[in-house]
Amino acid sequence: MPQDIVHLTSSLLAVAFLSSFGSSMLYGYNLAVVNSPAEYIKDFYNQTIVRRNGSGVDKEFLTLIYSVTVSIFATGGLVGSLTVGMQVTRFGRRGTLVHSTVLVFIAGVLMGFSRLCGSPEMIIIGRFIVGIHSGISLSVVPMYLGEIAPKNLRGFLGLVPSIFICIGVFIAQILGLHEILGKEEHWPLFLSLVVVPTFIQLMLLPWFPESPRYLLMEKRNIHATITALKWYRPKSNIQAEVEEMQEEQRSLSSVETVSVLQLVRDPSVRWQLVTVLVVNAGMQLSGIDAIWFYTNAIFENAGIPAHEIQYTTVGTGAIEVIAGLIGCFAIERVDRRPLMIGGFSFMGVCCAGITFSLLLQAHVSFMRYVSVACVVGIIAGFCIGPAGVPFLMTGELFKQSHRPSAYIVGGFLNWISNFTVGFVFPFLQMSAGAFCYLVFCGVCVGVAAYVFFIIPETKNKTFVEISQMFASRNACEIENQPLGITDQLGLKKMNGYGALVPGDVDKMDRTEK
Repeated sequence: MPQDIVHLTSSLLAVAFLSSFGSSMLYGYNLAVVNSPAEYIKDFYNQTIVRRNGSGVDKEFLTLIYSVTVSIFATGGLVGSLTVGMQVTRFGRRGTLVHSTVLVFIAGVLMGFSRLCGSPEMIIIGRFIVGIHSGISLSVVPMYLGEIAPKNLRGFLGLVPSIFICIGVFIAQILGLHEILGKEEHWPLFLSLVVVPTFIQLMLLPWFPESPRYLLMEKRNIHATITALKWYRPKSNIQAEVEEMQEEQRSLSSVETVSVLQLVRDPSVRWQLVTVLVVNAGMQLSGIDAIWFYTNAIFENAGIPAHEIQYTTVGTGAIEVIAGLIGCFAIERVDRRPLMIGGFSFMGVCCAGITFSLLLQAHVSFMRYVSVACVVGIIAGFCIGPAGVPFLMTGELFKQSHRPSAYIVGGFLNWISNFTVGFVFPFLQMSAGAFCYLVFCGVCVGVAAYVFFIIPETKNKTFVEISQMFASRNACEIENQPLGITDQLGLKKMNGYGALVPGDVDKMDRTEK
């Protein structure tokens, strides 16, 4: 049965904003928060080493320690991403977000008191723990929003987390200004502010319902499913949506969540899995993390005066937010594929542009501004599409039983690539100079080509329809198995809502007994 067009409701918008505010925004904040106080943190490390050992260390060793501080965030994200499948199955999507908030409070305390305790290790451990939280939330938030969203709003709601990632970066850049928290005495507070949005999320998110798909297909709780759907769509006919969920359940060979190993071995999702690998690895290897982690250093190498760099960085943050908003509102009009192809292609051109501008700026003075424009172009191209569509795509390409493991695989590649760029880029930049950006250019062009030739458009498609689109490429049939008695829950239309037929409830109760 075709599903009616569902309009955006205040409850859908509220849960999208709240879950992204307390989780996705922290990812963006922690990407950029180490940029402004970098020299202060290095000085703290050096002073602590002098106090402990009686002598300092050379610049290369300090660069190595700081690179560990930056990249340990990604290591934590990797660990967190590997726990997603277990947590969302046990606690649910919303429950996982609520339970994981404790990690942020621990990390905030460690980083906030690190200077007082004279312990660089507390910063590194805090970055690792907050990375675990980001590794969890970066997968769970788009999974949660993708499952509560009607198909005609799945793209819009799926990109809300990417907007908040950009907002997190922007807030870190604003607070990092010398006039606000950019002074040496403020950097511990700057690092520990992550606890504020998390506290707000912890107070409010438990009042919202769990994912209806999780409640129906994994918990088999039809009553809670209908309650959740009525909460998120108070004026819509939910009968068709429940029937679509049941159709998806019929197509599953198992209603149990498959493991990562089972996912890798399943030939029916082979190309979906390859797609997740390509777009998630490509998103990080596109060079965006190098831009975010080392923006100030890039602008310094481009010849921007030192006193102007912090304001130039804030300007790029504002462009990120604007580009993210454009992508969010455009995705249901121009579809997923154009945003991905256009975004990655534009990033590739800008990466090549940075290389040529850096090579020529010694001879042509205005080239320094071209390199800044290319940095802005990379950020804008990323935020319009590649920042959020891969997470949305990971949820759309898989059905309920395969989705958690797909997010584990995507998250693993995402964070491994994030760690690699964060750790290797300073040394790559020292050895290859301006040519290091050509590596990112090649990645961007390659991912754009893959999306163009391989990935079909998924806009306004159900999860079953998307699986059928890949069936011919995977050379397999979509299974349709009859539902068990507990799944054959009749729905009838009452005042525009789906409701249980009383006889089916009695039948279900007798069966369970």
